[in-house]
Amino acid sequence: MASLLDLCEQYFGARNFYDVLKIPKTANDKQVKKAYHKLSLLVHPDRVEENIKTEATEKFKVLGRIHSILSDSDKRKIYDESGQYDEESEEVVMRNWADYWRSLFKEITVEDINNYEKNYKGSETEIKDLKRAYMDSKGDMDYILEAVPFTNCEEEPRLHDIIQNLIKSGEVPEYKTFTNENAKKKQRRKRKWAREAAEAERLEQMLKIENEENAAANDLALVIQNRNKARASQSDSFFDSLIDKYAKKAEKPTTKKKKATPVKTTRNTKKKA
Repeated sequence: MASLLDLCEQYFGARNFYDVLKIPKTANDKQVKKAYHKLSLLVHPDRVEENIKTEATEKFKVLGRIHSILSDSDKRKIYDESGQYDEESEEVVMRNWADYWRSLFKEITVEDINNYEKNYKGSETEIKDLKRAYMDSKGDMDYILEAVPFTNCEEEPRLHDIIQNLIKSGEVPEYKTFTNENAKKKQRRKRKWAREAAEAERLEQMLKIENEENAAANDLALVIQNRNKARASQSDSFFDSLIDKYAKKAEKPTTKKKKATPVKTTRNTKKKA
């Protein structure tokens, strides 16, 4: 089984917990929690497309384990001083990271994510993330689009302009991989994003159809249920009317017929001579 440090390097390109969360070692508890919240929100298994859910789940677990160490004053002190941490802790092994996440943060809705995206784009935080991704990758646009939240090929012209301004102002160096990017590389990236966008749209459409079918099935079940109730009511009324009809007939007094009086007949007896 891979160690936590190996997983950090595999999924986040860094073996230091602070580098993974993109915060300084001097960050306070609030800053640690905020950084964890920001990154975990992007890879939460319930909020990603099906085709990346497996990897997102692993990233989500890694971030949870890092936060559980840095948010504990004793564990953090040991890690800061020696780089050591308790990998085999039963608490870590048995923990449900989704429950851990929910215990720290309120439930996040789609509206919350949309609002966060709206406030993030064009903010100082986005520019800082963009600078870091640009420097870490030495201008690799593929990496930048993967590392900076809420970005895709449609956002590329806007991001390109921001980075060009950073280069002009001397805040970042100029990398030829960025300013003279290979045209074929750009096309591969666009095709990749187009495929992923199409897959996301397909999944969304399937989910919509499934929801509509479920709703229709529920409506049909309700109609059948109401119809059965109506039929049951009609049957009850029918049988009630029959009962009333024949009960009343049974209650009517019957007129007894008088028995006919038998007519006495007289036999003629012949006298013997």
